[in-house]
Amino acid sequence: MRYDIERRDVLKGLGTAGIAGLAGCIGGGGAGNDNTSDTGDGDGTSDGGGGGTNSGGPDVINVIGYPESGIQLFRDYYKSTDGKQKIIVPDGLRDSKLPKQVSNDMANVTGTAPAASGPNQQAFTEMYKDEYDREPGVFNSHTYDAVAILILANVAAGANNGEKIRDQMRRVANPGGQKYGPEDLVDAVKAASRGEDINYQGASSVVDFDKKGDPASAAYDVWKFDSSADGGIKTEDTIKFEGEPSGKMADSSPGGKNRKVKVGILLPETGDLGSTGSLMINAAKIPVKQVNDAGINITVDSQIEDSQTKKQASLSGANALVSAGYPAICGPASSGNNIPVSQQVYIKQGIVGCSPSSTALTVTNLNDDDYVFRTAPSDLLQGKVMAQVASERLSGKTASTLFVNNSYGQQLSDKFSNTFTDKYDGTMLQKVSFNKGESSYTSVIKKAMSSN
Repeated sequence: MRYDIERRDVLKGLGTAGIAGLAGCIGGGGAGNDNTSDTGDGDGTSDGGGGGTNSGGPDVINVIGYPESGIQLFRDYYKSTDGKQKIIVPDGLRDSKLPKQVSNDMANVTGTAPAASGPNQQAFTEMYKDEYDREPGVFNSHTYDAVAILILANVAAGANNGEKIRDQMRRVANPGGQKYGPEDLVDAVKAASRGEDINYQGASSVVDFDKKGDPASAAYDVWKFDSSADGGIKTEDTIKFEGEPSGKMADSSPGGKNRKVKVGILLPETGDLGSTGSLMINAAKIPVKQVNDAGINITVDSQIEDSQTKKQASLSGANALVSAGYPAICGPASSGNNIPVSQQVYIKQGIVGCSPSSTALTVTNLNDDDYVFRTAPSDLLQGKVMAQVASERLSGKTASTLFVNNSYGQQLSDKFSNTFTDKYDGTMLQKVSFNKGESSYTSVIKKAMSSN
């Protein structure tokens, strides 16, 4: 499916200075060899001490990483440069605590992130605030929607069976049937148990799936760190994409009453995405609680496993859930964990996986026998968004990327670079990879800012 960015004025008042794009997304987290780098040793080599950017360097640097590494990376950036570049980050670094951790207001940073722009986004926000007394974070609405759809597909299937649930995923989400949202989830469960056709309308999007199991429609927020804003993040604007739902589904929904629906949750409570994942887990608990508190003849049995933002922990958690009889699982969060779990667990054992935040392009192209879904949009779109922002709104003519050394980082770097050069006639100067967990990133920052 092809998406075209709306050609409209998507940013307001962001200025036209040069750009350094520090891209930290939730799309990776373990794929590839995280202990090697093709561009620098990350040994903390000094660039001569701060005080000045590289004259003649790129207007734009696109750095792709994660929150824990991002703290050190930004500390080194502000220490070794004058900190005046415009920086672009995607969703993984959308953490309101980051400026305090970095000891800088990070006013020069502009971010992009999948938006909560579904027809029932406001209803979900109020539910989340009522439950946790705070605004939901990035991918929280996508997580709620993923768990809600897994519950509904299981109810519609009438059995804790991965193959049957798979065949109901589009039937409960795509157009056709009575529309229900988060506020109506219990009514939707009742209708599905009666075998009625339903069309879940989500908080993150309308949650229509395409033939690859990706969301057919999506939106991206453009945001800034702002301590005066609610939650420390201010949304500047939203870029929307529209597509057509498609794909195979069952001809009917058998439903069934007086049964227990089993849904596993495999998300990071700890590790590089722990701060983000803990809020996602909060969101995952809400639809389970809604159904169980309703006192109806359908109950939900859920179990949470900590993926730790690590490949082996994700595989262990997935296998633990499968062994416990869970036929459908929300997660993993990062693509670096989601891809091996999908290949080694979901596809082989006929388990439905629905990630709320795995965004790498590789997920779309998995030979998955239709068992792998996601409510988060592909980085095919995020790369385009960042290239548009860099070129049209921040007047970038040259760019470099600084990306985490795994398949996710490489893919998003390539999509940004290709769009920036092919569609916006920009020039790429550097593509620099870095390893997670280094004590210093000064040397890779210096290389990314070089014009050589």
